[in-house]
Amino acid sequence: MADDPRPGRAAGDGGDFDPVDFLERAVPVASNDGVEEMRALLVETLETRGIDVAVDDAGNTLASRGADPATATTHLAFNTHIDTVSPHVAFSREAVEGGSDRLRGRGSCDAKGPLAAMLSAFFRVNPGENARLTLAVTPDEEVLSTGAAALDLGADCYVVGEPTGLEVCPAAKGRFQGTLTLSGTAAHAAEPASGVNAVAGLEAALAAIRSFDAGRDPHPQLGSATLVPTTVAGGDATNQVPARCDLVVDRRSVPPETAAGFRSELTAAVRAAVPEEVGVSFSLTDRPTPFLEAFATDAGHELVRTLAAAAERAGGSGAVRPFTAATEASYFAPAPVAVFGPGVLADAEGAVAHAEREYVEVDAVRRAAAALTDAARRLVGRGEGSADP
Repeated sequence: MADDPRPGRAAGDGGDFDPVDFLERAVPVASNDGVEEMRALLVETLETRGIDVAVDDAGNTLASRGADPATATTHLAFNTHIDTVSPHVAFSREAVEGGSDRLRGRGSCDAKGPLAAMLSAFFRVNPGENARLTLAVTPDEEVLSTGAAALDLGADCYVVGEPTGLEVCPAAKGRFQGTLTLSGTAAHAAEPASGVNAVAGLEAALAAIRSFDAGRDPHPQLGSATLVPTTVAGGDATNQVPARCDLVVDRRSVPPETAAGFRSELTAAVRAAVPEEVGVSFSLTDRPTPFLEAFATDAGHELVRTLAAAAERAGGSGAVRPFTAATEASYFAPAPVAVFGPGVLADAEGAVAHAEREYVEVDAVRRAAAALTDAARRLVGRGEGSADP
């Protein structure tokens, strides 16, 4: 996707782009039940600045600046998403006494705020002679991530936009889900010995789940994995020995565990714990895209150090920490990847992202834009230095 300057405007000229103005246009656009209108706004915003845009078969919005992929020696990709969870929450701007104004509404921090900051940096950074900068915006991160699963950008490193409070997150746990099925033999409850009670087998299965991670060393960045039983169903009649019991579990993984490895290990652990006459099977929840697995980029990597320093110069803390939610960043690993953006998942009052009170601070959006511009210039730009979007 080559630059396609229009008369009177240099490709990527972002001098007149205000990330907060864009965000005030974007948040009112509902994208919880279809992203077509929001994607049209994004495409228009790019094209009016002379950027050639493509929307691929998976619904990803793609734009690049700089060297051709075949000749680029350094390639940085910005990624975030335009879909939001339901229901849509109307936009408003709120003045905060003694602080920054807040923009409220669904998507203000997750993840239209990060998108606004990325757009600002994308327009302002002029890639070096052999450098390439790509913006890849996915359509369904909140559901199945079919857009991200279809991406093959081949970038050297990635920044994924999510609400991190301007802290840099180069690692996150994965999330797997599956159903453990215990099978037995139905019988009259008055003659329990004539059957095999699948629900009774749950006692030993739960003990195996509680001890599943015993003896495992915690990950140096992410700590210990977790395994939580979440829902259970079993039996067909109150006077019958139950022949089946289904237990759903939630797994938050750490590297190097994979979905397939977890399935195999959990099946073996439960099989060893429950009585021989009880059947054991475990299946991962069926989905058309890979699970969001754990990833961890070395905190000392140039991407992480550069972005953290830029965030600090822009007024953030410069802190480096794990991200606490699953994210499409896992699809780009093992390439170096960092999650970053304005806004928070939760504050002292409770949930922010995915909540009725979702908001992002105006100052945070501007600081994120400045940090991303600064970092991208140092990683792929023609010269060093920060900018003040």
